[in-house]
Amino acid sequence: MTAESTVASPAGPQRVPQGAVSVLAPRGQAAGRRGTAGRGPRRPHRTSRARRASRTSLCLVDGGAALLGALALPAPHRYPLVVALLGLGVLWLNRRASLYDTSAATGVLDELPAVCGRIAVGWAVVAALSPLRSLPPALLAAAVAVHCAAACAGRTAVHGLRRRALRRRPCPALVVGPLAAARRVSAALLRQPDCEVRPVGIVADDPEVLGEADDELGLPVLTTALEARRALIQNGVGTVLVVGAATRVEKAAVLRALAAHGCALWELDADPPSYGLAGHRPESGHLAGFSRRLLRPEGGRRRGSAGKRALDVVLSGALLVLAAPVLLVCALVLRVTDGPGVVFRQERVGKDGRPFTMLKLRTHRPASAHEAATRWSVANEQDMSRFCHFLRRTSLDELLQLWNVFRGDMSLVGPRPERPYFVAEFSQAHPGYPARHRMRTGITGLAQIQGLRGDTSIEDRCRYDNAYIDNWSLWQDVCILLRTAAQFVRPTGS
Repeated sequence: MTAESTVASPAGPQRVPQGAVSVLAPRGQAAGRRGTAGRGPRRPHRTSRARRASRTSLCLVDGGAALLGALALPAPHRYPLVVALLGLGVLWLNRRASLYDTSAATGVLDELPAVCGRIAVGWAVVAALSPLRSLPPALLAAAVAVHCAAACAGRTAVHGLRRRALRRRPCPALVVGPLAAARRVSAALLRQPDCEVRPVGIVADDPEVLGEADDELGLPVLTTALEARRALIQNGVGTVLVVGAATRVEKAAVLRALAAHGCALWELDADPPSYGLAGHRPESGHLAGFSRRLLRPEGGRRRGSAGKRALDVVLSGALLVLAAPVLLVCALVLRVTDGPGVVFRQERVGKDGRPFTMLKLRTHRPASAHEAATRWSVANEQDMSRFCHFLRRTSLDELLQLWNVFRGDMSLVGPRPERPYFVAEFSQAHPGYPARHRMRTGITGLAQIQGLRGDTSIEDRCRYDNAYIDNWSLWQDVCILLRTAAQFVRPTGS
């Protein structure tokens, strides 16, 4: 089950027959020269190869600039090891700052502060830890200036060549999102022939009957992953434009498939910001006036996600060992007082809308599977035993979810997972709710330490969950875990 299947659609989609799907041939290429079907799938990788070539060129430029900077020093102070460490250090700093990301053809002025700042940091560290510290500051400043000038000149040449190549042959793109917004974005891009991107199709869930706007744009509306993949192969698509934040969750499976073919994924803001405020979201420039941000689904993981997963594995494993005696005692008491079946299994919706089976100690026996899936809360159920009330009040019934964390279904910290029935309801009632599934769900979270547990406002929970994801850091996870530990014994369960 994906996010698309858990969110009910207001009306059934009108599918376009697959045989009627057409795609545009790349500019300057006749339909008869499209090539055989056997060679088609290699086309999307042409853009990837061009990006890799630009990335390699930028690395060579930065390495050569470091060498030129070292040559500006007096001959006795040109230590090969120092030069090598300087070059590798600057390359590492630039990589950490995504200065080798060639998904977009940027200008050297845009990255000038970042490039020169990291060169200065590299020289400062090398000068402090090597014999260069005995040199006069003027000589070091001159070497830094030569290094910066060479790096900027080389990057200007590389970016200029890439921009000229994209102007001669714009990168074919698919626009993914609600049909009206995707049409508006596509029309704006087609009116800007120098924006280096050319839409070749629109991927939408529920296209209406094509009207004059579609005839004018001449773009096919694709409704299935198969049609999108066919358009990608036939047009050599290298860029996917995702319109709206909710689309990246609702179309997560399609976007992962497109990214696997080497496409760069960009999120576009088709609508102006509320109240004219830009917010804190880090942007990556604009495309034809639309703010854009590079997306990295699946393979392009969120920075720090490896640390988050390591924290989950270490802590959940340790806590499982420590909590094993407690779990055993609770399971034995439940077996004696309530009979067999002490483990409660329930389907929940996790990251990117993928379902998983969440584990808890059983504190209530639903009358049917339908009740278990659709009843909101049983926290005050009268027929629950005193021990079950105790388990829910102290959240000891949640300890089994440590196994979900250890397996990778959940995280220690993240938005609480919900049942598919309620995911569908809440997604329709609260526009930001599907965006909670951008990150792995958790045992506790920012909303929970604010007291938003049990029968509390879904809108408030949604707001806190998205704020947590947008401002995520490993230290924030540690703080939430510490605050959760301090509130472990509380009067309400989840």
